Formats: sequence, structure tokens, C-alpha cells
Amino acid sequence: MTTRAAVVLLFAVVAMRSPASEPVLAGAVDFHCHTGPDTGPRSMNSLAAVRQLHAAGVRAVVLKHHFMPTSALAQLAREEVGGIEVFGGVVLNRAAGGINAEAVRRMAQVTGKRGRVVWLPTFDAEHQVRIGQEIRPAVAVVRDGRPVPEMADVFQAIAENDLVLATGHSAPEESLVLLEAARRAGLRRLLVTHALTPRWRVNGAQMRTMAALGAVLELIWHNHMPRPPPAPGRPPAAAPMPIAVAVDAIRAVGAEHFLISSDLGQAGSPPHADGLRAFAAALRAGGLDDREIDLVLRKNPARLLGLD
Repeated sequence: MTTRAAVVLLFAVVAMRSPASEPVLAGAVDFHCHTGPDTGPRSMNSLAAVRQLHAAGVRAVVLKHHFMPTSALAQLAREEVGGIEVFGGVVLNRAAGGINAEAVRRMAQVTGKRGRVVWLPTFDAEHQVRIGQEIRPAVAVVRDGRPVPEMADVFQAIAENDLVLATGHSAPEESLVLLEAARRAGLRRLLVTHALTPRWRVNGAQMRTMAALGAVLELIWHNHMPRPPPAPGRPPAAAPMPIAVAVDAIRAVGAEHFLISSDLGQAGSPPHADGLRAFAAALRAGGLDDREIDLVLRKNPARLLGLD
């Protein structure tokens, strides 16, 4: 490990052990929180997660389930906890009918209007199924270099409700096609889901093009956080991505085009607030200044959600 990497890791570990009231999270937004109940094990339920984030000073959180809409859950959490904005959305996997505009419209109509994000397919994305060499049905978003016809109705539903379109687990080349089409359809809120995740990692030229189209690029702590020791008899997890990769991307494209989120909630993972705090600390230790941290942690995600 290099000296720089060791220093960054030390800052991250210290941040994860710091008190929940640490001011670094005041006004922050976590745009990517997995919580229970879900179709698989999660580290905590939605109310517990929202309470912890609120106690840490977080301004807003977006709850995400891969197979269930979360707009009703977000409204319930906001009523029960209070003092924090809670949003949800829908992922257009097969459980939602795939590229299904009616699922988008109904999600947006749930009491409280907390449904704000439409993620394109994740686990059922054609790209993910293909690179995983799986033999099962998948949901296509692009055919022959153009969005599938059903995307036109989804774009319309998103535009009608002023929602966020997130690219899900689409390939970078697919995301570019979709973002260009979304702009032509009048969409204003565009998000590239975890842009540095290895299986759908966006390169520098693609990042700059996406930013020019008005998209915000999401970076997640799950890519960078220290990995726990493997269980007996299990292979070690892949090494975390050096934080310098995220710092270099932000510096190359501009902090105004990024947001950071935890993407935590997996069984055994740290609390969402701890991960978000550690991410901000690691980025600062890696060289970002207070203005850049403020943009990626607070201002950009708040703007995308229509809070500012």
C-alpha cells in the first residue's frame, strides 16, 4: 500500500468511528440507500436507517429496492421520523413490468408524492445478464443504437412528473444513447448510476459527454470502503477501488457534475451515515477542498431532487 493510500484509509476508518453528530453530514443527501424489508437480507429496516441518518444531520435520503417501488415506504418513513426528507422511486426490472410507463405513473401518484427517481433496469438489465453470462430473461433498454420503443412512454411519464431518470446497470454506451434521447424528450433531471462500478464503469471521455448532456454522475462508497476479512472457507472479496480514482474523476470533469452516496444496506455492511461520512473524509484526505465536498455531498443531490 502506498503512503497516500494508507493515509486516505486511516481518514476513512477514523470517520466511520466518529460520533453520529459529526458536522460533516449536516445538510448531506444520501441518494442510494438499500433498506429492509426487502427480497433479500439487509443491514437494517427503513425506519432505523432514516432515524440514523436524521440523527447524523442528513437532510434527505432516497430509499431504493431493486424489485419494489419505495414511494409509499418513503412517505411512511417521513411521517414516522420527521425532520428529514425521504424519497423513493421505482426500478424498471421485470418485477415492475420492465420498461413500463404505467409503473412510473403509479409510483409518482402515491400519497405524499415522495416518488422521485426512476432507475432503469439493474439486476435484470440486459447488460448485467450478458456480462454475468446468465441464462435468464433480461430487460433491454437499447436496440440497434436506439432506445427501445417503450422508452418513449417512460420518458413522457418522467417528464410529466418532473422525476429523475437514473441509468441503472446499463452499459456506458447504452447510457449515452439514453441520456441523449432523454434530453430530446425534455427531461431535466438525469443521473448516471454508480459511474465507477467496474462492471459498467464509465471512462473519462464518456463522463465528459454525459456531463455536457446535463447528467450528474454518482459515485458510491461501496466501491471504496475497506472490506471485512472473509468468512472461513470463503475467498477474499475484491480489493476496494482506490479513492484516488474518484478524486481524479471529480477533478477531471468538475465537482459540479457529481454526487456521492453510500449504496449501503447489504447484510453486514456499516450504517449508511457512517459510510457517507467516511466517503466525504476520504475524498477530503485525497485532495478535494470544502467547496468540492459541499457540491458532491449536499448541493448537487439536493438540486437533482428539487430541494434547491
